[in-house]
Amino acid sequence: MHPGFSRWKQILIIAWPLIIANSFWNLQLTIDRIYLGMHSTESLGAAMAVMGVFWVPMALLQGTANYVMTFVAQYYGAGEKEKIGACVWQSLYISFAGGIAFLSLIFLAPAFFAWVNHPSATRVLEVEYFNSLTWSALPTALVAAVSGFYTGLGRTRLVIGINFVGLVLNAALDYVMIFGKFGFPALGAAGAGYATAIATAGAAMFGLFLLFRREHETVYRIYSDWKPNFRLLKQFLRFGLPSGLQWALEGLAFTVFLVIMGNLPNGEAVLASSSITVTVMMLSVLPSLGIAQAVMTIVGQKLGEGAPGSAEEATWDGVKIACCYAALMSLTFLLFPDFYLSWFKNEANAKLWTQVTALAPDLLRILAIFTVLDTIYLNLSFALKGAGDTRFVSLVALTVPWPMMVLPAFLLRSVPHAAQWSWGFVAIYSLAVTGVIFIRFRGGKWKSMSVIHPGGA
Repeated sequence: MHPGFSRWKQILIIAWPLIIANSFWNLQLTIDRIYLGMHSTESLGAAMAVMGVFWVPMALLQGTANYVMTFVAQYYGAGEKEKIGACVWQSLYISFAGGIAFLSLIFLAPAFFAWVNHPSATRVLEVEYFNSLTWSALPTALVAAVSGFYTGLGRTRLVIGINFVGLVLNAALDYVMIFGKFGFPALGAAGAGYATAIATAGAAMFGLFLLFRREHETVYRIYSDWKPNFRLLKQFLRFGLPSGLQWALEGLAFTVFLVIMGNLPNGEAVLASSSITVTVMMLSVLPSLGIAQAVMTIVGQKLGEGAPGSAEEATWDGVKIACCYAALMSLTFLLFPDFYLSWFKNEANAKLWTQVTALAPDLLRILAIFTVLDTIYLNLSFALKGAGDTRFVSLVALTVPWPMMVLPAFLLRSVPHAAQWSWGFVAIYSLAVTGVIFIRFRGGKWKSMSVIHPGGA
């Protein structure tokens, strides 16, 4: 068997369950937005604005908890499996603390969305959806921690089951709680948030049931190492917090970008079109994210084994596999934009929907470029994080989006076709950030890094 084929096979064995699991999560969001679009086009726009705001702190918590994946992978590769249980517990403690703290944001939501200053009808929906969605933070973090454990081991099929539970529950509860079926009140946007929270709690309980099986004590000390370990917690936060910051900082920049879009003269149409574009974006990117997570796992395991050359080969193989998929998806955006628009069709507000159908195809064409570039970025940045180079990745997320994406959108907000120009700079941003990460990866400093033996980094 050709060595390259063997490496592709190894990546795909780990990646395909993650691709399906990520697709479940994306499908969950898509169902939310389709149902909300059926409820009202205004609800769809409000949901997009809220997800941008919600994602910033959620990404920080989720990304930090999920970084247990790298600790597990490196300890597994180094043959020190008995140290894995303590790492998982630190991730669980972070999940609980962060999830409870997240609820305090409920009290800040009215003032924040008043400051955002979207149209008043949209603002009411935004507050309702955000406040209900905050209850999903704790279970989402717990799912991330448990999924990180199994992903780091390379046992990714179990991640499918955890996410499938959340998908099924969410689809059923969305229908019941948004539209008010089977005796439930019609809660609209708030119903979508509560449905997500309850569904994710179900997924978290199933994940914890899988985690605390007796056989995990024998190999990983999953019971006996439950006590807080402040030295390990500090080490975990040293690497995990910057990993979460990458997503939070990028999410913050994109949230500000969406706020600018919502305040354009045709803000409702732009928000709804952006919501459709971002939903489709997640469809195109999340399978690539599954491949990137597989690459991150293999890089961690290979560095734990002391084989950085194999880690580099796996990364480039991941880039090639993901780009094949991304190129195919990009073609569909160019050739069949009406197919994607049909998912969200709602003519209750015919004038607004007409504006959306005129704008959204242009944004999907820009998305075709973004998708391929972002695929490369995901795989290279996850490889760096699998080594422990999380501070550099978070620094890039802090510095690159603002001058390349947010500032141009702000400066262009009064020009004709401002939405198209602004989304064009989203593609330019993706080119810039991919170039920076590419240079860092090629430099090779990451090959000598370690999260389990940081003195050797």
